[in-house]
Order: sequence, then C-alpha cells, then structure tokens
Amino acid sequence: MPLIFIVEELSQKPLIALAIRYFNRRGYTVDENPPRGDDSPRRSFDLIIRRGSEVHPVWIKDWNRTVGVNIIINIDKIAQSLGFPSPILVAGKFSEHAKAYANRRGIRLITKSDILKGLKSF
Repeated sequence: MPLIFIVEELSQKPLIALAIRYFNRRGYTVDENPPRGDDSPRRSFDLIIRRGSEVHPVWIKDWNRTVGVNIIINIDKIAQSLGFPSPILVAGKFSEHAKAYANRRGIRLITKSDILKGLKSF
C-alpha cells in the first residue's frame, strides 16, 4: 500500500489511538486505564506511559481548536500534585504562549502532525 494512503488512513483514527501507537513504537508500555486519584475529572489523565524508570502521564485533547496556556498550566498543576515531574499533552495544535510555558516547565507537547510524521518514519 502506498505511503500516502497509510498516512491518510492513520489521520482518520482518533487521536488517542494514534498516541497509543506512537508511544508503543517508541518502546513505551502504555497503560490505557490508569488509576484515578479521585473522582474529580480534573485529576484524570488518559494514559500512563512507561519505559525503564521513566513514567509520564499523558493527556489527550482531541479538539478542533488550539490548546491555550490555561490548559497547560492546569495540567502542570495536576501533574505536580500527583508527583509527576514531566507530563505530556497530545493535541492538534498549541498556542505560542502554551508552547513557551511548556518549554519553561518541562512539559512535552506533541501534535497530531508530529505523531503522523513519527508513525510514517517507522
């Protein structure tokens, strides 16, 4: 199957499915049903990924809009309160302020485009 069709087929999948495939291909073990700290929706994350001693919570924002700095700040606070030093956020795109804040705080931002490029290279 030509590469263009594979990329088009992948781009139709839900972002969480793409993220799981992306992290698996990078050698992470993916927990799709992470334990919840409490019943508050603010405390939940979508995935936990592990590789060796690395453990990261992952939030997926499958939105048709840009993720702003306020979301990044909230995720940073939640991750800190749960004891995770380096959270990951996956979304379609991020504002420049969100990117700057994430860069200062060590939060990894991954776009859908990054995932598709990463999956294409494997």
